[in-house]
Amino acid sequence: MTFDRWWALPAVGLAATWWWGARHGGRFDGQTVLITGGSRGLGLLLAREFASRGARLVICARDVAELERARAELVARYGAEVLARRCDVADRSQVEALVQQATARFGGVDVLVNNAGIIQVGPAITMSEQDFRESLEINLWGMIHATRAVLPQMRQRRRGRILDITSIGGVVAVPHLLPYTVAKFASVGLSTGLGAELRADGVQVTTVVPGLMRTGSFLHALAKGQREKEVQWFALGASLPLISMDAERAARKMVDACYRGDRWCTVGLPAKALRIAAAVAPGAVQAILEQVQRVLPGPGGARTAQRAEPGWRHRAGLARSFVTRLGDRAARRNNELPPVAHRCAGLSTRFAMQALLAGPVRRGI
Repeated sequence: MTFDRWWALPAVGLAATWWWGARHGGRFDGQTVLITGGSRGLGLLLAREFASRGARLVICARDVAELERARAELVARYGAEVLARRCDVADRSQVEALVQQATARFGGVDVLVNNAGIIQVGPAITMSEQDFRESLEINLWGMIHATRAVLPQMRQRRRGRILDITSIGGVVAVPHLLPYTVAKFASVGLSTGLGAELRADGVQVTTVVPGLMRTGSFLHALAKGQREKEVQWFALGASLPLISMDAERAARKMVDACYRGDRWCTVGLPAKALRIAAAVAPGAVQAILEQVQRVLPGPGGARTAQRAEPGWRHRAGLARSFVTRLGDRAARRNNELPPVAHRCAGLSTRFAMQALLAGPVRRGI
């Protein structure tokens, strides 16, 4: 090798380092990661990603059976140390107790992932004050409770990471998702504001703004109005390629952003395009969304007294066809199957999915 080509060696080394880092991501060996809503969907995907990088996990959710399935998988598949506890993030005392248990078990929380959330789908006229309160209590106050519970120890150590999972719905107000949108707009403000204040204390806050992802979570979206039609459009958006993103890849990007300490992470090309469009031409985006509203289902006579019910109870038409097979596959992988499917699991997975896809499940039947 001639002298004038020696420069290629460090260039090749840097390229190899970049490739390895892009492929394998940063490690979290020995660090404790607390993930709210970690029993299914995106929360479980994030738990898997952190576990594959050596982290110890604390996961919480409200459903004990879901938590146990998630814990067992994480231990068996990754050999991870996992503390799983039932916790309603809307209850500050429960969140504080969870952080105390995590600290007693592992010595502290190094990374907090604010992921727990609910989503209501339906026209604004069907949404009650209680729908807005529930969304704010979980999507916003859950984030506040968890952040305030871990901040004292992070600031004392002058080291910590917070990964806030917000939504493109916190940047652009999408019709028929109003309680969710209100809470997510507030969450984006909270996350970015805290990020500006805490960086000087050694705490890195990453605000994640994802678009639609194929997690299977559409089965648990709470529908109001003409429920079957609402579930149908939401299921299609959360299942079709191009519109929705592969959730495993999304989770990997989020954890990479957390490792790097990025301030902001928009996940998915549709979300990036919509965010830029809303910043450059907000009036034009609103005009387009007004046209979208025209093709979405009307309330069908429903009003605020109507109860929100999970999407799996009201699957019909395209929402239970081959068109949503990617979403159904994600639901099976990510612990998103509804209780009726898990009760059938002892018979066969095929039978469970037949029960799930058979059509709307009426209350009392």
